[in-house]
Amino acid sequence: MAGVGLRAAARRWLPCPGHGRPRATSSSPSCPGCGPPGPGVPCSAPAPAPAGGSELSAHLWARYQDMRRLVHDLLPPEVCSLLNPAAIYANNEISLHDVEVYGFDYDYTLAQYADSLHPEIFNAARDILIEHYKYPEGIRKYDYNPSFAIRGLHYDIQKSLLMKIDAFHYVQLGTAYRGLQPVPDEEVIDLYGGTQHIPLYQMSDFYGKGPSIKQFMDIFSLPEMALLSCVVDHFLGHGLEFDQAHLYKDVTDAIRDVHVKGLMYQWIERDMEKYILRGDETFAVLSRLVDHGKQLFLITNSPFSFVDKGMRHMVGPDWRQLFDVVIVQADKPSFFTDPRKPFRKLDEKGSLQWDRITSLEKGKIYRQGNLFDFLRLTEWRGPRVLYFGDHLYSDLADLMLRHGWRTGAIIPELEREIRIINTEQYMHSLTWQQALTGLLERMQTYQDAESRQVLASWVKERQELRCLTKALFNAQFGSIFRTFHNPTYFSRRLVRFSDLYMASLSCLLNYRVDFTFYPRRTPLQHEAPLWMDQLCTGCMKTPFLSDMAHIR
Repeated sequence: MAGVGLRAAARRWLPCPGHGRPRATSSSPSCPGCGPPGPGVPCSAPAPAPAGGSELSAHLWARYQDMRRLVHDLLPPEVCSLLNPAAIYANNEISLHDVEVYGFDYDYTLAQYADSLHPEIFNAARDILIEHYKYPEGIRKYDYNPSFAIRGLHYDIQKSLLMKIDAFHYVQLGTAYRGLQPVPDEEVIDLYGGTQHIPLYQMSDFYGKGPSIKQFMDIFSLPEMALLSCVVDHFLGHGLEFDQAHLYKDVTDAIRDVHVKGLMYQWIERDMEKYILRGDETFAVLSRLVDHGKQLFLITNSPFSFVDKGMRHMVGPDWRQLFDVVIVQADKPSFFTDPRKPFRKLDEKGSLQWDRITSLEKGKIYRQGNLFDFLRLTEWRGPRVLYFGDHLYSDLADLMLRHGWRTGAIIPELEREIRIINTEQYMHSLTWQQALTGLLERMQTYQDAESRQVLASWVKERQELRCLTKALFNAQFGSIFRTFHNPTYFSRRLVRFSDLYMASLSCLLNYRVDFTFYPRRTPLQHEAPLWMDQLCTGCMKTPFLSDMAHIR
């Protein structure tokens, strides 16, 4: 395991007798900050740094080479494939033993869809723009590019900028696009008044929609971002004047029409084998929970006829017997906040009934309603309820912050990202990047002309490494979880609104129904272990150094 390799590397540098500074225990090159000890001779005090000029430059490059060797030793072959794509990851401690009631969204939660659905949405919305909104026929030449955008991006409507923003509201330079073309970093900074920072009031409200900037949070937004970028690209490429707000609204309305007119539902219903993934695993999850005495409910914005056909495909004709409550066309997120909308019962054919709802019965179907009546009628409250959904705002935010439910986020992209993280290329690039960053931080005290040239070359190499690791995930925007070293704004909301997150609901099958999830203790900056280069230099008096197996 990786921890074994890291600990072994750390043990190569043990505290020296006398003054606690490490000494080498192998034949590796001695640390530049500590002279080579002779047989039976205590480690000497740190050797003074060279006076300057070429000697100091050589000293810095020697440190650099030492670190390259150390990083190589820290990464044995088994360090890759440490993360399991089928694992569940915890932001907050939660014991499933305490959970009595499980709730689910439908789309991209109970029913996971194939990526082949996205080109269908893109093409249909593109044709709606041309045929109903009278957009130029030239837009029809654009096809859906699945590798262009990622979830969680922000779109500045007035500037026609699609961009990636970190948890501190800074635009990640190199990830701003107008149409299909990257926008130079200098232009991005100029557009925002000489800074990369975007103020909170512009960014978003509680649900990710600011006055002029929208965040694309659900998986269905991938074809929307692609179409928006293609349309802007066509208008700019042909020198056509347009109002940014009108164009944005037309594209979003065309995407909405694909859903409202039921086109997407028709495609899925015609070929469920093609579009619905992991149906047998969904059935296994639900059956297992019921067998262990758990109560289940479904709250979805999708219509009953569509949900019924999908659940019959995945679970069977008696699927409703697994659920204590089924609510369709719930109109989330207002379902969680607006107490005025009453529940309506549907008959077996999906027609509305007129009787007053005084209880929610098992096997029956209800439409719309609100969470306040739901809580009153079921008495399912607080942390004994765990609800799963894919949309951090519409599915999870209100439930966690306002009502104290436990929440689980379904993030299908997680599986692919973990497989990339497990590659040798990513692991070596990231580890060396961190080591090089540590060297830069510690060696920046040397400010003579030759040392500054060395440091500048390291800064350039670090930036190249950052771009390399970013491109492994997506050439334009990188990982949905990271903006270089910072979490993305998407990650910030994921941590805030979910106790657990996973690639699919089927990940529950890997754990007992009484399993307790413990989040990893992520060190704060003042708690963080040493930069990796300090494992080699021995400049810190750290009694726990020999046991330290973490990399900052």
